[in-house]
Formats: sequence, structure tokens, C-alpha cells
Amino acid sequence: MAVRVVLADDEALLRRGLKVLLEADGRVEVVGEAADGAELVEVVLRCLPDVVLVDVQMPGVDGLEAVRRLRTWATPPAIAVLTTFDLDDYVATALDLGAQGFLLKDAEPEALVRAVVDLAAGGAVLDPRITARLLPRLRGFRANRQLDSLSARERQVLELVAGGRSNHSIAEELCLSEATVKSYVSTVLTKLGVENRVQAALVAHQVGVW
Repeated sequence: MAVRVVLADDEALLRRGLKVLLEADGRVEVVGEAADGAELVEVVLRCLPDVVLVDVQMPGVDGLEAVRRLRTWATPPAIAVLTTFDLDDYVATALDLGAQGFLLKDAEPEALVRAVVDLAAGGAVLDPRITARLLPRLRGFRANRQLDSLSARERQVLELVAGGRSNHSIAEELCLSEATVKSYVSTVLTKLGVENRVQAALVAHQVGVW
């Protein structure tokens, strides 16, 4: 089945263009749109998407507040923020609030579709063009990063996490059960002193593991 997506951006033309790009190859269906954060929460509640793509700057209730509200739900959708090169601080805050990744608005269509599919499968999405710039702005990166304490298998898992791979995909790659991969990911997060797989992926990019 197609991945169900809700788009949130105050520019109707951009939403229309993203919808066309995402739905072009049949793997993604845009089931709802919103022009601000308050509308986004309502649309998500009504449409129950797998993935939300949200602009961080919108009038009224902005994207950051929408992310905060959605992440309080018991089973929130996967969330990625849409950004431009000059909004690093907003993206850092969104990740602190629990967003699973960030994408530039001018990403190639194939990259957008792949990102949405990966998000729906539980992966992390990091646009490499702004990853390095974003690292110093992340408040969570005061944490301890004990890369030397990772076993060879844990470093393999970290490398795949940094590539945006889901637990299912990692399990297939390494011929492990998903439960075992989940345990490895939990151990990696603890050893790195980070809160989620997005921050772990960013650490991997920063130190050159991936």
C-alpha cells in the first residue's frame, strides 16, 4: 500500500508541487494538506497519515509547535521538517522536539519519495547538504560520544542507522531479527549518550562513521 502523507506549508503552490512529485511513482499518497500548525494537527487527526512533512515557519501556530503537539500523542506519525538553507536553528529545535529528520525543499523528487518511504519504515532522514552545518547547533550534542566503546556489530548498526535505514532493513542487511536490531540500536544510543536515532545518525556523520 502507498505511504500516506500529510503536507504542511503556508504556500499552496509549494504544497501542490510536492504532492505531484511525491505521487508520481505510486508509492506515496498525499491524503491531506495544511497551511498552518493548528490546521495540521486537525488534518493529521482526521487523516491518520504514516508521515508528516512540515514547514517550520508558518503563520499562527508554526511548525515547531505542531511538532511538539503531535509528538505528545501515544502513536504519532513519523515527522520530517521541510527547510531551507537559512533555518538551521529551527531544524535543530524540531529535532529536539522529536522530529525524525529534515529535508530541503528543493530536494530531488526521487530523494523526497525515498525519504518518505524510509520514514514510514522507521528510518531517519538527513539531507547531507545541511547535516554538517546543523551539528554545532543541536543542543543535545553536549552528550557523551563514546564511539570507542562500540563493538564491531554496534558500529555496523550505527552506520546503517546513519544511512536512514529502518530496523527491518537493518535486520535484513545483517541477517538478524528485528528484536536483536532494536536491542543493538538501544545500546548504541545509550553508549553515544543521545536520545534517538536521528541524533545517533548525526553523530555518525560528524565523526565520519558514515
